[in-house]
Amino acid sequence: MRKLVEGIVRFRREARPEYRAQFAHLALDQQPDTLFIACSDSRVVPNTFASTDPGDLFVVRNPGNIIPPEDASQAPAAAGAAAAVEFAVRRLGVTDAVVCGHSDCAAMKALAAGGETGGGPLAAWLQTAGDSLSELERRTELAPERPLHDRLAQAHALVQLEHLKTHAAVREALAAGRLRLHAWWFDLAGADVHAWEPELGRFTLIDEAEAERILRRL
Repeated sequence: MRKLVEGIVRFRREARPEYRAQFAHLALDQQPDTLFIACSDSRVVPNTFASTDPGDLFVVRNPGNIIPPEDASQAPAAAGAAAAVEFAVRRLGVTDAVVCGHSDCAAMKALAAGGETGGGPLAAWLQTAGDSLSELERRTELAPERPLHDRLAQAHALVQLEHLKTHAAVREALAAGRLRLHAWWFDLAGADVHAWEPELGRFTLIDEAEAERILRRL
């Protein structure tokens, strides 16, 4: 908490003058172009590793970067994620949606071990991601050199893309050609981001060459 409070004071003193005009503009409206779905893990900071500014990303974060399918969205645990997707796609008109998993994910470790024990909200939340285990069994080619929970995190990101497609707002935007979907995976140890390449059947490091390949598709 000390670091947080001192950081606010430092922001006011050092950084705020640079952002004043930008925030004054953002106070009138927001126009992010990307819905970014990430894990709540404190080590995963999209604005840092993607070098984005305030207003660029509409970020949804929860344990395990889970987007339950639409038919589960009436459950209290899933309603918030569904509402965020609808708001980003219909109200804000984002053109891209990214599901970003990461290495060393505690949610994926729990899922790989059979789920969270003891019941409660976290256990119920992780149950909505059970189909990711089946996806990993099918995609044996995913990062075979990685531990089970990291491979599961990659398969899980792909499943969440499929879950996104079940939401009416996403289905409509995809049919109209207004939305593109992406699966990414963040390697904490290397601070590297990898993008899913369907033609290659693997997550590929986003270096200069991969970035050009992605941008050509936009």
